[in-house]
Amino acid sequence: MTWEELELTCKNCTECPLHETRTNCVFGTGNRNAKLMFVGEAPGEKEDLSGIPFVGAAGKLLDKYLEAVGIDRNEVYIANILKCRPPKNRDPLPAEQDKCIGYLREQVRLIRPKIIVCLGRIAAMRLISPDYKITKEHGTFVDIKGFTMTAVFHPAALLRDPRRKEDMYTDMKKIKEYLDRE
Repeated sequence: MTWEELELTCKNCTECPLHETRTNCVFGTGNRNAKLMFVGEAPGEKEDLSGIPFVGAAGKLLDKYLEAVGIDRNEVYIANILKCRPPKNRDPLPAEQDKCIGYLREQVRLIRPKIIVCLGRIAAMRLISPDYKITKEHGTFVDIKGFTMTAVFHPAALLRDPRRKEDMYTDMKKIKEYLDRE
């Protein structure tokens, strides 16, 4: 499947009830040849309105971290497991993730990033390990099916609990160092 075919298929998806309430399918954004890919859980309200992931308050915080460690947002690719917003920004249901994960897998197949960074607990539990503990394992690199993966705190969680911001900065510096070695 080509990138254009994948995006069109995703935008026309009716596999779960979330398509009924979406304003936009939030497919992803960034460099399709990126070495670094960030994956969140699902779009929020601002993302649903714009069709672009991580443009709200959490996205602005992510941008600050990228800038702080010298990563150009235009050089990465950012996506979510879900392409449609869950009502009231609730956590994505396992059945919704199951219906949508194929789109993300195809994005990863086409991009072939060197590093995949899970933004938050839900993405890490889906992509790295079902029993992933973000508070203990964040910033740890693992190899899964030929991809180097890690997880960091979700920027929205940092907005709620600023005590983890230093951990995020340390993890982002490690990601930049790893990327520079590639």
